[in-house]
Formats: sequence, C-alpha cells, structure tokens
Amino acid sequence: MKRAFLPLILGLSLAAPAIAGPLADFDAAYRGMYARYRAALFQTNAGSPETATQAMKGFAAAWGQFAASYGATPPAHLAEDTGWPATVQDVTAALSAAQAEVLAGQLPEAHETLEHVRDVLSDMHARNGIESYSDRMNAYHAQMEGVLTFDLSQPDALALLREKAAVLAYLSGDLLASPPPEAAGNAEYDTLSAEFAASVAALMDAARSGDMATVKSALAGLKKPYAKLFVKFG
Repeated sequence: MKRAFLPLILGLSLAAPAIAGPLADFDAAYRGMYARYRAALFQTNAGSPETATQAMKGFAAAWGQFAASYGATPPAHLAEDTGWPATVQDVTAALSAAQAEVLAGQLPEAHETLEHVRDVLSDMHARNGIESYSDRMNAYHAQMEGVLTFDLSQPDALALLREKAAVLAYLSGDLLASPPPEAAGNAEYDTLSAEFAASVAALMDAARSGDMATVKSALAGLKKPYAKLFVKFG
C-alpha cells in the first residue's frame, strides 16, 4: 500500500515548486500593482494635480501590465472565479474614468472613482476566500470613516462612541497582528504601525475619559497615521 502511494506523494512534492512559483509571481505582481493604486488614491485626495497625474500614470502602467499578464488567464486559485473577467473590466473602466477626471482637474471626483477599485478588488478576494493585509486595512478604513462622521451631539454620544472605538481597536489589532511581507525588518513599518496603534489607543482613552474636547482631539488624530500606513504598506 505504501508503494502505491509513493509515486503520488513524490509527484505532488515535485509539482509543489511549479505550483508555488506562478502563485508567488501573481502575488508579487498584485502587491506591486496595488502599491501603485494606493499612491494614486492618496495623491488624488491630498496631492496636487501634477503629483496626482504622475501617480495615475504609475497605476495605469502597473494595472496595464497586470491585466495583460492575468486578465485572460488568472492563476489557479482564481481560475474558477466566474466574476474575474468582470473584476478586470470594472477596474479598467474605473481607471479610465479617473484618468479623465484627473486630466480635467477633478481630483475629488477621481478619488471617489478610484475608491471603487478598492471595493471591486475586496469583493474579488471575498468571493475566493482570500484575506490579505490590504483587506484588513480596508475593513479598518470603513469603520474609521463611520467613527469620523459620527454625530457627537446626539444623546449618549460618548457611550455609543466607546462601542465604535472598541470595534476600531479590534480591527486595528487584527491588522497589526499579520503584517505584510514588506514589513519584515522594516524600520519604517515599525514606526508607522506604532503611530497608527497609538492613534487608536488615544481614541479609546478619550472615549473612556468622557471629556468631549479630548475626544475631538483624538478623532482629529486618527486619519493621518492611517493614511501614512496605508499609502506605504496597505
């Protein structure tokens, strides 16, 4: 019986590097493309028309190369995803629309258009049971936006804010528990992640304090540490 299984085991062991190679190549290409996307998203929100234009060119080039390599032939773990062609089409369409908006000087509109790319790629991961560092970053971002737009004038606002801050703290902990590959031995990641964690801790402390001025200060300090970590590693 053991002899019967030996060729199968040997075959699988020999095939493993061949399988891992294409998957690793796809993962590296995806992370590289997504880094360019993050830069474009950031620059259309906080940059000048010139820096936004350059960032969009970088994303367009990276996405074009990625789509040329994998648009028609996704890797094995996505081969059965019937939504993959639509994912590629949706990102391509959003990129084209955002490029036109940047060219017209409509940076806020371009930023909103690019936000759709994040949703499309997150949906693709969810369909295929994939959870990346970027997906956890996006989950944090969605909760953070809800916290930042929370109405502090409503009754029991501080009690409700404490609940929202607790969810944010959980999501930040989940995010930081599994750093991206680029974080290994990276001093910049250590600094940015520490600043990010401190901003969430400050909000938790402020919400518990019951002091509205402290709460408002902590809320004002949330977005910048997140943005710095996101654009570099998220």
